[in-house]
Amino acid sequence: MARGRLARPRIIRSLARKLVHQATRKLLSWLPRNQRFRIFRLFADCNPEPSQRLVLKIAESKEELEACFALLHQAYVASGFMKPHPSGMRVTIYHALPATTTLCAKYDGKVVGTISLIRESALGVPLQSIFDLTAVREKGGQIAEVSALAVHRDFRKTGGSILFPLMKFMYEYCTTFFDTRHLVIAVNPSHIELYESLLLFRRLSANVVETYDFVNGAPAIGATLDLQEAPEMFRKHYGSKPQRRNLYTYFIELKLANIQLPLRRYFTTNDPVLTPELLDYFFNVRTRSFENLSDHKKALLHLIYDLPGYRAVLPLLSVPQQDIPIRHHPRFSVKCPAYIVYDPLNCAEKLAIEVIEVSRYGFKARAENSLPLDIWCDATVQLGEADISHFRALPLREKSNGFYAFRLIEPDLLWEEFVSALYRSTTCKDLDMVGIRAEVT
Repeated sequence: MARGRLARPRIIRSLARKLVHQATRKLLSWLPRNQRFRIFRLFADCNPEPSQRLVLKIAESKEELEACFALLHQAYVASGFMKPHPSGMRVTIYHALPATTTLCAKYDGKVVGTISLIRESALGVPLQSIFDLTAVREKGGQIAEVSALAVHRDFRKTGGSILFPLMKFMYEYCTTFFDTRHLVIAVNPSHIELYESLLLFRRLSANVVETYDFVNGAPAIGATLDLQEAPEMFRKHYGSKPQRRNLYTYFIELKLANIQLPLRRYFTTNDPVLTPELLDYFFNVRTRSFENLSDHKKALLHLIYDLPGYRAVLPLLSVPQQDIPIRHHPRFSVKCPAYIVYDPLNCAEKLAIEVIEVSRYGFKARAENSLPLDIWCDATVQLGEADISHFRALPLREKSNGFYAFRLIEPDLLWEEFVSALYRSTTCKDLDMVGIRAEVT
């Protein structure tokens, strides 16, 4: 009885806050869009020195991933974006991909916030099932969907003390480590103006999708942010604001000591953490997600995780893999500065390139200038901070404007170690085993 009396004031306060929130939103809705956005930006509160008890990192252990998926389940069920799952977790097939990274915020060692970055790969991104990304792709650069955002209820009323550092981590990771140019989101219509006003996203379409199956049939609006254009956009809207309201300084210039960026030996762009044991635990044992996949998606998983240690935990195919029409070529996403010289004996000009994809017998590179084709050259590639590889290479063809396919011959030992590492299983902590098949197309 006493417990009921104690709970009653909390319910009344919660109801009062909800009514005030609804009334405020209704009042703001009557204002012109630009005025609404200026008011929304007044709510930005980005503490440049958050508590040392807060740590921002990649979720890599079983315990961290489970805590992220459980927090996400709690938030999505409460919002009506999913039905309760017996596992108490929200885990999707996109979480199984090596091109997906789950970030987490930990306070006193407990996960209190999470967000997942799903970079476009063989399975695409979730929102492309309802939104057209053609205009985004035409601008060039990698696309990643911002998904699976959740903050623990104890921190939702703390003025963004978790949300803003998590967004800062996301921005820094994408621009520094994840080789991503475009962020895309699908959000509930009631939240879209916060993303537009505070984070400067632009809508993919003026129309609302009334039913989005990925979030239990809730309505959704798509939006995108070009990270190449973002610095100037943030400077324009926030550059003159005081420190705690200045998202330009916060996102572009500030370095947060709370952020633990991944350690990498090589200049790779993925941080896959799912060992065979973790894949089995989350997708076979706890959620049985693999069982419900189409044969096409099952086959893609077999191509992506084409390693002996993974075969036992991947879903069985009902038809032979070779009978499923998939055009596949394994490639590993990297970002290695390099240069080539066509006539080293005569000290010819060094032509700058950037190696962006690697396979066992070749690579794809982006070039600043047009390159002669079918002429052997000397290539020097910076594989990592302490690893520089030298070998002969042949530009075979221009795949698209500024992108070239190369064949190599007699690579040196460092290149062979690099490629072998890319073909092995990994966790993001293991600097000598830095990748698996990032994508299959």
